[in-house]
Amino acid sequence: MAKDSIGVIFGKTSSLSFRFAVSDSLATRRGDYIKVWHESDGWTLAQVSTITSSSENFSVDEAVDAAEGTSKIGDMAEHIIADATVIGVRDAGGVLRVPKSPFSPGDKVFKADELIIKQTLGLTRGDVFIGLLDGQSVHVNLDANNLVQKHCSILAKTGAGKSYTGGVILEELLDKGVPLLIIDPHGEYATLKLPNDDKRANFERYEISPKGYASQITVYTPANKLLNPTADYLFRLNGVNLSIKELSQFFSDSQSQNETGMLYEAVSKLKVEKQNYSIEDIIFEVGQNKSKVKWNVINKLETLKETGILSDNATTINELVQDGRASIIDMKGVNPDLQAMIVAKLCTDIFDARKLNTVPPCMLVIEEAHNFCPEKGFERTVSTDILRTIASEGRKFGLGLMVVSQRPARVDKNILSQCNTQIIMKVTNPNDLKAISKGLEGIGSDVEDDIKSLPPGVAMIVSTYIERPILVDIRTRKSKHGGASVPVVKDPLDMTPRVLFEPSKINNISGSIDDKPGSSNVPEVMDISKPAFNSQMIIDNAKAIIESPKSIINKARTIIESKMDSQKNDAQKTGSSNTGSEKIEPPQHHEEIKEQIERKKGKREVSLYRKMFGSRNK
Repeated sequence: MAKDSIGVIFGKTSSLSFRFAVSDSLATRRGDYIKVWHESDGWTLAQVSTITSSSENFSVDEAVDAAEGTSKIGDMAEHIIADATVIGVRDAGGVLRVPKSPFSPGDKVFKADELIIKQTLGLTRGDVFIGLLDGQSVHVNLDANNLVQKHCSILAKTGAGKSYTGGVILEELLDKGVPLLIIDPHGEYATLKLPNDDKRANFERYEISPKGYASQITVYTPANKLLNPTADYLFRLNGVNLSIKELSQFFSDSQSQNETGMLYEAVSKLKVEKQNYSIEDIIFEVGQNKSKVKWNVINKLETLKETGILSDNATTINELVQDGRASIIDMKGVNPDLQAMIVAKLCTDIFDARKLNTVPPCMLVIEEAHNFCPEKGFERTVSTDILRTIASEGRKFGLGLMVVSQRPARVDKNILSQCNTQIIMKVTNPNDLKAISKGLEGIGSDVEDDIKSLPPGVAMIVSTYIERPILVDIRTRKSKHGGASVPVVKDPLDMTPRVLFEPSKINNISGSIDDKPGSSNVPEVMDISKPAFNSQMIIDNAKAIIESPKSIINKARTIIESKMDSQKNDAQKTGSSNTGSEKIEPPQHHEEIKEQIERKKGKREVSLYRKMFGSRNK
């Protein structure tokens, strides 16, 4: 066997698959790309689907004896067999074809080089760098025009990295100057403004550098600055001269014909009587109606008014969609029903603007898409119809759509089916897996197991110009990620006080009780952030802190009494030769000193306890 080959084909072969004996257990692994020379088609790309290892001369009895220790495992002939699936070869016209004749047993198998992998899989074009081919150093680039014009979906369970991947794509589109309008229900994308502070090694692997996009991003909030203090501007909808169509977007589809007729009557009257009218005028006109249905209409109008979303100084689509810039609608703190109303209004306005060509071609990003375009059978929202229209007709007018969701089964299948690029990360819910395998082109039920076992940060990408589903290790973000989970239970080391008394120093206290902090007689402190700190020292220091108030007082009392006795003895010794210039205090004065010491001791004990542990009342 040649040194540069990793195996040899044997047994029954076909034009679609073959088996080969692997020369070394480390030579290849599942998912690796390999190449084989075909006598009529030349070098053909294949992928390792399974690897098995066996030893026919190692019997069950020998294994039992080895397990029980009665014998040792000797040399055994281990056979490593790999199954490969043929991907194909490009012909002279650039079309991917599978050989029509089977491969020959005895043909050598080699590791595929980067060039044949990129040419065969269709990765030679594209300008959106999303990551590396899993297990390879091959850069995976998506085509920006295909990504925007023919829509994109990112589907994954919570924590699998869908928002992170979305951020990677948005960074690339911002670098290309593509205008973006991002619907952000949880305030995750505002951190695109900040450069990433990860370890440098993460950037070196993908050959990128940290970068913030603050100069290209504007954050709007439909709520207020108290809820979203980092927002740049307030987002408001037009509240002047509202039409019946606009009012219908603000209400659910459950609105009755009587309610619609009442609104139509009120608006028609106002158009005749006033040049400009507001929602207050509409409420007043509806209140003049004698039907009892008016109270339902008034309630809806009052609710809309109280949100404060309507204004005579509205945010326009021309402000939101500008060349080379991204506008983020941060919905954090906004009622879900109001969120759907805002999305319906925005999508309608941006679609109309693109049809009139008053804004540049752009991409609309819908995070948590299952809330704004749910599948039939789930609760219907006012934004579903317009999103369906954009998915089916937006390509004609240069309006792209990116839908991001953690519940694929709950997203409208008419919208998902229009996404020609699907980025699928780890999904484990059976309903979601079934929805993916049945509803998306290029995905079959045989890859469900692969989707369930995907590690975080690895995505399966299916696209019209990529010949088969590929696994991609998503690159590190240039900007800071804002969708990370917030820790609830902290690490025990993090909860330990950063500054602790060192037990050895507490046990060596000397001096009087009035020693001040910083003197050599006060317990020294230690920083647990030093390398020498360990778990046993945490326990020792905790015990020391608990015991320190009492031990310090007792040691101080012993020191003071010892000094007093020493002074008394010295005075008695010098008393006989005393000339009267120094007066010796009578014995009862020592009792007063002891009482003062006892009082000081009590005060110090309480203050020291509170200093370390706080008030007992707490």
